[in-house]
Amino acid sequence: MANTLVYLLDGKIYINLTNKCTNDCIFCLRKDKDDVVGQTLWLDNENSTAQDVIEQFENFLSEGKKTRRQEDKPLSENKVLDNDLTSCHPDILTSEVIFCGYGEPMLKFEVLKEVAKYIKHKYPDTKIRVNTNGHANFVYKRNIVLECKGLVDEFSVSLNGSTKEEYNELSQPKFDEAYEEVKKFIASCSDENISVVASVVEGYKGRHLDLEACEQIAQDLGAKFRVREWIKNGY
Repeated sequence: MANTLVYLLDGKIYINLTNKCTNDCIFCLRKDKDDVVGQTLWLDNENSTAQDVIEQFENFLSEGKKTRRQEDKPLSENKVLDNDLTSCHPDILTSEVIFCGYGEPMLKFEVLKEVAKYIKHKYPDTKIRVNTNGHANFVYKRNIVLECKGLVDEFSVSLNGSTKEEYNELSQPKFDEAYEEVKKFIASCSDENISVVASVVEGYKGRHLDLEACEQIAQDLGAKFRVREWIKNGY
C-alpha cells in the first residue's frame, strides 16, 4: 500500500508527513483507529520526500479540476462535502493547507519547508497552517520559528493543560521539560508575528480542564485560544 501523504478533511487538504511523535497523548485518535474518514494514515515507511508529497498534492488538485470539467458547475452551486474530493473546487482545495497527520509534522522539518515553499510559490494565496506539539525548538536546538516566516501563516500548538503535571498526564511527553518548551514555542511564534493558536482537548472520557486558566496562559503568551472537544469515535 502506498503512503498516504495527502488527504482530505472538511473540504481541505491535509498533509501527513510522519508517524513519529515526541508525545504519546492518551486521547490521540491513532490509538483507536487507523484512518481518518477512511483514509489510512499509518505510513509504510518514513522515507517520503518533499517531491513525493508534492506529487500527491498535485494529484488531488488535478482530480478536482477533472471533476469540475465533467460537472461544469459554477462554484456558488458546488457544495463542498466534508470528505468528497469530487465535490471540491480547486480554489477551495488551495484556500488552506494544513500539515497534520498521524505524527508530529515538524519532525520532518526540511520536507515541510520544501513543500510549503512550493505551495507558496505556485499557489501564493494559500494559507498554510501547521498543527504541532510545540517541541521543535527543543528537538532541533534552535529557534526554527525564524525559518518559518513567510512559509507558515499560522501554528496551532497543543497546550493541553494548565500545569506541567496535567500536561504530562495527558500528553505523555518523551522528555521532562516538554510543557515549558511548548510555552516557549508559542511565545516565539508570537514574537515573530506569526499567528498562533494554543489549543486544548476538552472532555476526554469525562475529564475537564481549567479552561479559564488555559486561556489565560494562551493570552499571556500572545496566542489565541481554542478548545477542541474530544471526538469519541474520531473522524
